[in-house]
Amino acid sequence: MNDSVIILTLVSAIGIGTPILLAGIGEMMTEHSGVMNLGVEGMMLVGGVVGFWASTETASIPLAMAAGMLAGVLVALIHAFFSVTLRVNQIVSGLALVTAGTGVSSFIGGLDNSALGGMRSVSTLDPVFGGDITDLPVVGPLLLGHDWVVYLSWLLVALAGFWLFRTKKGLALRAVGEDPATADAAGIAVTPIRYIYTLVGGAGAGLGGAYLTIGVFGVWQNGITAGIGWIAFALVIFAGWRPWRALVAAYIFGALRNTGFTLQIMGVEISSDILNALPFILTIVALIIISARPVAARAFRAPSALAVPYARESR
Repeated sequence: MNDSVIILTLVSAIGIGTPILLAGIGEMMTEHSGVMNLGVEGMMLVGGVVGFWASTETASIPLAMAAGMLAGVLVALIHAFFSVTLRVNQIVSGLALVTAGTGVSSFIGGLDNSALGGMRSVSTLDPVFGGDITDLPVVGPLLLGHDWVVYLSWLLVALAGFWLFRTKKGLALRAVGEDPATADAAGIAVTPIRYIYTLVGGAGAGLGGAYLTIGVFGVWQNGITAGIGWIAFALVIFAGWRPWRALVAAYIFGALRNTGFTLQIMGVEISSDILNALPFILTIVALIIISARPVAARAFRAPSALAVPYARESR
């Protein structure tokens, strides 16, 4: 039973969906503060190459993941400076990060003739639960056969949902994303909050990139994300800015990314370009359906001040 095409597809969907989820949750927290960061792809690439390089140098997965997160934070800091302090167009700033992140990751990958491209990861991520427990029908491979990063992503989803909707700091965060002028008048520090959560988004993207190179593929190559950062950005919209929906959406997108392999097993030939476009097509279709239903549109509404720069003197 555990060797069936359906089970194998679901397991692989969790694997490829985890970096999407990590980056998506980070971007979701950023957007709840009113900052839009289109540079997720670039941050994932930088986090991926730095994390992979750290794994080859230290042979420590936790250190490699931490290095990837730090790299993502540093890249996000650039976006925070431009979008929050200088109040430049957030779309332009985010797109610039994609270009810069792609170039920087390629540079680091070939720095000092390190030749990271094609090298296998020194350390690997092993399942938390070993032995016969992972052989249990269905439950074993789907719930008990994963490494600690997968379980960490589930924990982060729970923490994000609790933080956003069950704490005062989460309420303050959402207030900044909805109406920063009113939040500022109420004594909430708008600029620090936007900075902090932009960096949180960078940490999520960096961790997702590091996991992609170390845990999913086990190698580094230029452009290894292949659009996964854009899928993570679309995930936020598809999930309606809700963490638990993001968990489901990430695995749906992960399954779509692996659809090609499943169809090959079934003997069905289909263009890879169509398969790569499926997550974005699904997001557009979902938005059309939601927009046609006012009640659903309110439930999936973006933060009102998203991508809108705030200046206290303009109140």
